[in-house]
Amino acid sequence: MKLIFISGPSGSGKTTLSNKIIKKNKNGIVLSTDNYYKTGFMSKLLSKFVEGFFDRSISFNNKLFRKDFDFIYKNGISICERHYNFEKGTIQKILNETNNISFLIVEGIFAKEFSNTLNDKDYIFLEIKTKKNECMKRVVLRDIKERGKDKKQAENDFLKSWDIYYEKFKPNSIKNNTNKFIIEKDTDINHILKKLFN
Repeated sequence: MKLIFISGPSGSGKTTLSNKIIKKNKNGIVLSTDNYYKTGFMSKLLSKFVEGFFDRSISFNNKLFRKDFDFIYKNGISICERHYNFEKGTIQKILNETNNISFLIVEGIFAKEFSNTLNDKDYIFLEIKTKKNECMKRVVLRDIKERGKDKKQAENDFLKSWDIYYEKFKPNSIKNNTNKFIIEKDTDINHILKKLFN
């Protein structure tokens, strides 16, 4: 199975790019790390006291994510989808079977660190580079609409998340045997897709 990882700071267009790839090649599936935040009392408590909690590794349910990832990679099927509700702090599990999966996209702010745990697998890595102001506009609109934040809180949270993302990763912090592509505003996506699937 072909593995594609898509990384970039919050609001850089990871989900949009994932959807473009899936639209062009129907036999794939997307796992978004945004749907695998930890739940429960401790998580809710930490989110109140740890600045930028949702951008830090301590918020990511790596165990649950790996369980779903391993199942899809091994079997070529997916039996459920997960959706994280930011206002309630819960994960909804929806039964939805997808068969004959030939490629798996992992996208999200934790995609890069998860990819670094796969020492025995080759994969393609897409790193999105977008201007900070463009990312902030998208994130603020999303957070007001979907996550119940006001504009000031959304802006402050974005600026913190931007710093955390770039503090966590050095420019060359992925495996050497990985095919890496930088995606910028003027990058020809069709050209990248040809390289991915030819």
